[in-house]
Amino acid sequence: MTHKPSSSTRRTLLLAASSASLAALASSPARAQARKPVMRIVVPFAPGGGNDVFARQLAHSLNDMFKKDVIVENKPGAGGNLGTEYVVRAAPDSNIFLLGHTGTISINPSLYKNLRFNASTDLQPVAMFASSALLLVVPASSPIQNVAQLAEALQKGADMSYASSGSGTGNHLTGEMFLHALGARAVHAPYKGTAPALADVAGGQVHFSFSVIPAAMSLVKAGKLRALAVTSAKRMKLLPDVPTIAESGVPALANFESTLTYGILAPKGVPQEVVSQLGGEILKAASTPEFQSKLGIEGAEPLLGEAAEYARRIELESKKWGDVIRASGATA
Repeated sequence: MTHKPSSSTRRTLLLAASSASLAALASSPARAQARKPVMRIVVPFAPGGGNDVFARQLAHSLNDMFKKDVIVENKPGAGGNLGTEYVVRAAPDSNIFLLGHTGTISINPSLYKNLRFNASTDLQPVAMFASSALLLVVPASSPIQNVAQLAEALQKGADMSYASSGSGTGNHLTGEMFLHALGARAVHAPYKGTAPALADVAGGQVHFSFSVIPAAMSLVKAGKLRALAVTSAKRMKLLPDVPTIAESGVPALANFESTLTYGILAPKGVPQEVVSQLGGEILKAASTPEFQSKLGIEGAEPLLGEAAEYARRIELESKKWGDVIRASGATA
């Protein structure tokens, strides 16, 4: 006669089996994968802007493609310097990385006089993935129809002004570079942000502006602004009918270009094998149609480059914008 275990004994055996199964699951490769350290991408600006959008899309793509546990942290303040310094000071084994762009990496070191760090030399490039240009706009009611007419008016000494989203910003310095190339002058009208700057251009209180593309295009489509040119070296896929400034036929502007580069940087001391692996993953993620579509919505285009190429671009941009800042006397 077979002896059947009591109900209490059966419960004890089931609990033991369940515990063993859970222990096996905890030690399985899947469980180990879930416990990988988190990668943190620091955005040195508030949520909602292009930098934040790019970082979150990159995090999403890395999660999907490589099962990375990636989070985005916003650390805004001081024109991007607070978040940038946070990454500069981070330990190389902390899995903290920076969403960098030309403003914080190549412009701020020359623009701010008392920084305790230099982002262009105190951080380690991992990969670059995008660039964005600006859109030169005038009021829809303006008699100026193209860049050549604007250049002629400025060179003849017309009393004109241009709007920016603030002193020391990329669109302010682009305006200074434009005027310097022409040997002309115009009054700089700095605003607290893009929206009020464009509102006064559309209203005719200011004569022109170099603006981020998404904000300007909404007013162009509404018939309040006229788009004259993009500041990139080549026409943009997003705006194929809008010429570049270099296409204007004005000799002084034949080589004009103003773009912002976006990439990922790490604290100094991160092992090269980590940089190489992560850089490769970033470039693969940034090559996907979904990611590039998101770039287009924000007025940017793919610009893929490994760490060495990104480092060379940072060096060139730092010199270029440093020269503009010194020539114009621009301050933050």
